[in-house]
Amino acid sequence: MPSSTTPPTVPAPAAPTVPQRLLAFLDRLGAVLEERGDAVALLGLGSVGRDLHRLDEHSDADFFVVVDDRAARDRYLADIDWLEAAHPVVWSFENSGAGRKALLEGDLFAEYAVFSVAEMDTAGYPPGRIHWSRTDAPAGLEVPKVPVPQPDSFEHQVGEAITNLYVGLHRDLRGERLTATRFIQGYAVDRWVTVLGHLGLGSGAAQDVFVVDRGVERRFGPDLLPLADLVPGYERNALAAQTLLDLMESHVELDPTIVAAVRDLIDRSRAAAQARSRSSA
Repeated sequence: MPSSTTPPTVPAPAAPTVPQRLLAFLDRLGAVLEERGDAVALLGLGSVGRDLHRLDEHSDADFFVVVDDRAARDRYLADIDWLEAAHPVVWSFENSGAGRKALLEGDLFAEYAVFSVAEMDTAGYPPGRIHWSRTDAPAGLEVPKVPVPQPDSFEHQVGEAITNLYVGLHRDLRGERLTATRFIQGYAVDRWVTVLGHLGLGSGAAQDVFVVDRGVERRFGPDLLPLADLVPGYERNALAAQTLLDLMESHVELDPTIVAAVRDLIDRSRAAAQARSRSSA
């Protein structure tokens, strides 16, 4: 007698994640480069490089293509047929003389540069990961021969941070609040992040030696980096400056003369903001 039991439902396979799709794209790209013959290596950088543990749904593909010589490099820069052979490109633009940024089909994003083997001797980049290489590729392409930039001295960073506040507050009082916001809530905060690194505070090293604010939320707690008060917005430069000045005074030694000058400017900026608020009420 046939069974009337309903067969179990087989769940649909899960869609590939962004990390899986990015790595699959690099696999296909490596295969395309191998077929062309004039490519030497494909280097993954950042979260598709040595920091694979950082890959998530918001990651993109940063990579270098290393080719035989300048003639090959010029071909790769002039025509992106090699990139489109690995994955359809829906939009791209030349963001430097060495490469492009590209939006790929399926909402994947890529940023790349192309260098000849000889140019790799003078290219500046963080250590990467060889995703694919030709059998005769030179060893060590993933490690830059040019030293990675190091942050300026502790004293320099502290001096820059306090003077960023001073200059920014003057621009705020002049009515140039956009540039003031950049000085106070941008440049000065970046300097403070670097100071924290010099002091050995927080957890882990900088995520990106070229972009100081990458991953700061994971490195520093609100006691060291209260971002809601350090970056409160266009109309609140006095609060931002006061917050950073208080932090600096609690962790580093500052000259009382410049501190007094900045405090006076904070008071004046706060008074000006209150006057603007009353006049618009």
